[in-house]
Amino acid sequence: MPTAQEYQEQGLTLFKQKEYEAASRAFQQAHEAYEAEGQRDLAGEMQANIGLVHRALGENQQALDAIQAALAIFQELEDPLRAAKALGNMGGVYAALGDREQAYTCYRNAADVFQELGENKLYGETLLAMGDLQVREGKLMAGASTYEVGLEQLGDLTATQRVLKGLIGIRNKIMGGGTPTS
Repeated sequence: MPTAQEYQEQGLTLFKQKEYEAASRAFQQAHEAYEAEGQRDLAGEMQANIGLVHRALGENQQALDAIQAALAIFQELEDPLRAAKALGNMGGVYAALGDREQAYTCYRNAADVFQELGENKLYGETLLAMGDLQVREGKLMAGASTYEVGLEQLGDLTATQRVLKGLIGIRNKIMGGGTPTS
């Protein structure tokens, strides 16, 4: 019989291969095994992974339910990093459900914790998600500003992110109006 970690690794492999139903079963088996071993933190991670499978399948309400259950575990264990990760994932699910207010609340709370903990990459990624949501709402300037702060937090930028950062820099030069000449 496989160990909890083996089920977890199997689930991750299947998820990467987009074999979502099989990944969900493996994560559920890992969840149960971690619970039986008394490793609630890892059981909570598997619960969050199950939520991410539902999200990938477009089953947003099931995703939200699973990630909320994981969040409750992380809050009970007083694990702010994992709780913030769950909040960030919930922000994405709320955005997919069209509940922008809840999405912003989750993203903002997650970003605050990441910043507090010095998790710059996670802070930046969360700000990018917030900026994207703002742009989709038509709040272009606010979204660009949020996105810019998020990009500053990331170490290695993708090619697209580098282009966006350059465009934001151009926008700043235009909006700033240059330097006074007198």
